[in-house]
Amino acid sequence: MIDLVEVNKYYQSDEEELHVLKDINLKVAAGEMVAIMGPSGSGKSTLINVLGFIDTKFDGSYLFENENLITSADDRLSKVRNQVVGFVFQNFSLIENNTVYENVELPLLYRGLKFSQTKEQVMAALERVGLADKAEKYPKQLSGGQQQRVAIARALINKPKFIIADEPTGALDTHTSEDIMKLFHDLNRQDGATILLVTHDPEVVPYCTRLISIRDGAIIEDKELKE
Repeated sequence: MIDLVEVNKYYQSDEEELHVLKDINLKVAAGEMVAIMGPSGSGKSTLINVLGFIDTKFDGSYLFENENLITSADDRLSKVRNQVVGFVFQNFSLIENNTVYENVELPLLYRGLKFSQTKEQVMAALERVGLADKAEKYPKQLSGGQQQRVAIARALINKPKFIIADEPTGALDTHTSEDIMKLFHDLNRQDGATILLVTHDPEVVPYCTRLISIRDGAIIEDKELKE
C-alpha cells in the first residue's frame, strides 16, 4: 500500500543544510500495525509528515497504492489527506466549543456531506470506541482517555486507508494508555485497520505487528514482531 523509495529530506537553516531523512526505503502493507520508534530529533515527525501527505517537498518517491499522489494538485492532496489518512495526536486536537458528536462529524462535513447525512456514521464511530453515550458532552467534560477515544472516532469516520497515531498515549496515565492501545489493537486485528504508531514508549510496541526504529534520520531496524 505504502512504498517510500530512497526518500531524503533536507531543511535549510541559516547557512547550514540539515539532512533530516536519509535514504528511507519503507513498504507498509494493508493490515499492518507498525510502531515507528526513535528518540526526540530522530526524524519521526518528519517521516510521518511525509507519510501523511503533509510534507511533499522531499527527494525520492512515495507511491500510495502504486500511484504517485505527491505530484497531484493541492486541492486533490487535501482530499487525499481527508479521506485516505486518519490522524490521532498526543494532545487530542479536539475543538473545545464543539460537542463530541460535532468533533467526530467534522471530517464528513469537510468531505461535502450535509448535516442530515452524518448521524448514522457518527454514532457508529462513537459506538466503536465505546462513547455512544457521550455524544452531547464537550471535550472538557471527558477524561483524557475518553478525549483520545473521541479523536480515534474522528480519525475513523471517513474509513481511511490508514491511521497515523502520533504519540497517542503520551498525555495519558499507564492504565489509560493500556486501554487506548487495546482499542488500537482491536481496530487492527478485528477491523483490519492499518495503523502507523509513532512512539518513544517501549511499552506500546508489543501491541504492534512490526517495529521500525529510526535514529538520526535513518531507519536502523525493521523487524516483524511476534504475537
